[in-house]
Amino acid sequence: MKLGIMQPYFLPYIGYFQLIKAVDKYVVYDDVNYINKGWINRNNILLNGQKHLFTLSLLGASQNKLINEILVEQNQSKLLKTLETAYKKAPYFENVFPVVKNIFDYEDKNLAKFVGNSIIQIVDYLNIKTEFIYSSEIKKDDALKGQEKILYLCKILGAANYINAIGGQELYDKEIFTQNNIELNFLKTEIVEYKQFKNDFVPYLSVLDTMMFNPPEEINAMLDKFELV
Repeated sequence: MKLGIMQPYFLPYIGYFQLIKAVDKYVVYDDVNYINKGWINRNNILLNGQKHLFTLSLLGASQNKLINEILVEQNQSKLLKTLETAYKKAPYFENVFPVVKNIFDYEDKNLAKFVGNSIIQIVDYLNIKTEFIYSSEIKKDDALKGQEKILYLCKILGAANYINAIGGQELYDKEIFTQNNIELNFLKTEIVEYKQFKNDFVPYLSVLDTMMFNPPEEINAMLDKFELV
């Protein structure tokens, strides 16, 4: 079984979904500390031909709290309006914007569940069949940290192969995973250019940008363009 484990990121770039599609089971890592100015509640879209940072407003956000101990602010209408303004002339706006609205209308305002739902909604739109589970729902030794905690999750879930984002090369040791009978790979994304508006292509934007300019079948082809190292 191939396993992926990542913190929930809000409307992240396509590489995040490449990892989800590449595994059989995906753990939403929600019982770890929130990171200020990370990607848990923000990302970039295309606005007037330029990269534009958007942020999901939170209540009581702190690096001293776990992701699942923070709430999303109730009123997100301004951000939804910004997304509408940015993409209302995009070719797949009529298909994608109802998905976006459903994401923002989600009733559970717990940050982990709200962002986790946004990921699952997009995965459903793209017809990806990966199974999801929240790390907080798994009975485990919470005294474990870092690599040891990931190894424990791999073992308890029966993973033969753990796949992580390429940035994890600095965090995880292949030899230690091998000693525990688990293959460790890192996913290196190949960014595929596509036509946006009349601007030069702007890469590494939210998956919403990819969805606004491409149909699901073409996005799925993009999701398969990566290298495991």
